[in-house]
Amino acid sequence: MSLLDKIQSRTGEQAAVKIPEENEQAPKQPKKDLVSAFRDLKRAEPPQRPKANAPKISKHQELKNRLHKQVLEELKDEDVDAIIPKLEAMTIEIIKEDETFRGTIDRKKVIDELVNDLTGFGPINPLLLEPEVSEVMVNGPHQVYVERNGKIELTQVQFRDNEHVMNIIDKIVAPIGRRIDESSPMVDARLPDGSRVNAIIPPLALNGPTVTIRKFSKDPLQIDDLIRFGTVTKEMAVFLEACVKARLNIFISGGTGSGKTTTLNVLSSFIPSDERIITIEDAAELQLWQEHVVSLESRPPNLEGKGGISIRDLVRNSLRMRPERIVIGEVRGGEALDMLQAMNTGHDGSLATGHSNSPRDMLARLETMVLMAGIELPVKAIREQIAGAIDLIIQQSRLKDGSRKITHITEVMGLEGDVIVLQDIFEYRQQDVSADGKMIGSLVPTGVRPKFYERLEASGIHIPASVFVEREEWGA
Repeated sequence: MSLLDKIQSRTGEQAAVKIPEENEQAPKQPKKDLVSAFRDLKRAEPPQRPKANAPKISKHQELKNRLHKQVLEELKDEDVDAIIPKLEAMTIEIIKEDETFRGTIDRKKVIDELVNDLTGFGPINPLLLEPEVSEVMVNGPHQVYVERNGKIELTQVQFRDNEHVMNIIDKIVAPIGRRIDESSPMVDARLPDGSRVNAIIPPLALNGPTVTIRKFSKDPLQIDDLIRFGTVTKEMAVFLEACVKARLNIFISGGTGSGKTTTLNVLSSFIPSDERIITIEDAAELQLWQEHVVSLESRPPNLEGKGGISIRDLVRNSLRMRPERIVIGEVRGGEALDMLQAMNTGHDGSLATGHSNSPRDMLARLETMVLMAGIELPVKAIREQIAGAIDLIIQQSRLKDGSRKITHITEVMGLEGDVIVLQDIFEYRQQDVSADGKMIGSLVPTGVRPKFYERLEASGIHIPASVFVEREEWGA
């Protein structure tokens, strides 16, 4: 039997054909092509897809949903602040009407969750208020991770459904004029306290609406905090403060979550208060204590693809604002060319960050980013720009135990032939790993005094020679 006959037999067509007797001519059957036969087969036997089990709604969630519905009715006549004191009485009334809620529901927990939905950011609100949490990661409605002490942990926090997550995202982005929908499914935003938010939604995010919140402490970290955490040593702190005050151009490099922005914030605090500072960021998160600070923030294009203002546009504009210091939150594209030109044309003391795995890699990335500006320059000309602009590269890393350390403080010495010459002033040397997984090592000077040491002295900044003396024993 042919494939066509098999298909036709499954659709029941063969059963309708009369088998002719001897000497009797069978009635002619219309020919059916293979495509039509497949179409009939599909119509006759639709594919059975496994049905996902609908999540069972708990009594806790049922009470919360009913209370929420009643609150929405009340909101038509009163504001949120007036309703919150009434939630206890409203909850008791619902429990009286439905005896199934009695003895099985934590009434206070229901009310707290609803208050978080009304006045905060839903189920993740307690995590945002927890000081030990540095990052909150929502991977769809049923999976929320946090970072505590450099380690990622899964929490018990869950959202009701995708719509619940979307409501929280809208609450975050609406006050700052951003939007997120199917036509614009990604957004960068910030919370009122300056914490950075990234959100991406379906169809791009297959797990459901995904939110990543990088928290920042209400009180900005100071250099003493970094010393206490082991990110830097006292000698490194003295050296870095001198470099900022002497108006060296400094670039902070590192991977995601390595602490680049925190270090940039700390270094910016060394800038004298009588200097005009222009900060340029995608989402404003730097927290400077100086009074004379102008903060600029990029803007995405509108629905028609117009009106977008890039970091590069802001860097160009900042040069017309009489800056004494330019601080760029992150360099990731063609703005690298404008930044290097600014550093080479009298705007000393600029600070910026970028992603890389080492100081040498940062230079290679800068070359690539300059080419992204759309101007064809010979590689040697680009390297001359980099070597002449940047004085110091600070490499920051997050180690396997979750600790964040400055692993290299590297001087950019200049160009020899076609190669940019680098020399480490300080570096992190790892000795061992403890039984509990902690990295054992030391941040030590390499024994090399920087080439710009005389420049520091000329600025009236004296650094003891002992700061650069190589240690004989690690940890001394």
